Amino acid sequence: MRDALVAAAFQLFLEHGYDGTTIDDIAAFAGVGRRSFFRYFPTKEDVVFPDHERCLADMTEFLAASADTDDPVDRVCDAARLVLRMYAENPTFSVQRYQLTKQVTGLRAYELSVVWRYERTLANHLRDRYADRTDGRLRANVIAAAVVAAHNHALRDWLRSDGRSDPMTAVDRALEFVRTAWGSRRGEQQEPETEDVVVVITKRNTPMWRVVREIEASTDNK
Repeated sequence: MRDALVAAAFQLFLEHGYDGTTIDDIAAFAGVGRRSFFRYFPTKEDVVFPDHERCLADMTEFLAASADTDDPVDRVCDAARLVLRMYAENPTFSVQRYQLTKQVTGLRAYELSVVWRYERTLANHLRDRYADRTDGRLRANVIAAAVVAAHNHALRDWLRSDGRSDPMTAVDRALEFVRTAWGSRRGEQQEPETEDVVVVITKRNTPMWRVVREIEASTDNK
């Protein structure tokens, strides 16, 4: 029934436009009542994006299954690939949705909110992994934003080709920029150690040898 409602909605959107199609129209075309529509979709916008809740759940589960030895950047890049595979599973539907979203301002705003939820999911995972770093929160937010930007670049190019190009090759190339900048080869380097500063209070006429000895004694006790 969920798939039937989505199919009915998009056929009506193509024939009458998004604004010219009501929830009652969709339900009637699918052969069900209005109440049945709301059992599956809270709003008309949700029927345009029926797969994102599942994909977000899959991404969350995938990140939660990470091992401590996994590179955090590699893991969030792989999580982004899950989203692209979701689009690539049904190229015709994905292209139709892309074309519809370009025409309807409200759908673009809805899509941005979905993208933000993906980014927040990635950032939350990275914050946990970088919790022991002083720049952990900033690092997590920047990497998550970079992963989403790389994914969206590849996705848009694929959609503009009407789903004819290879999306996975494109996203691998885009995500490699993120891995090169932030992965274990560079981004996971240890933070530089803070240099010790020793302050010695002494009289002006104290011999230098005594000052040196006090400094050495202070550092030996650390």
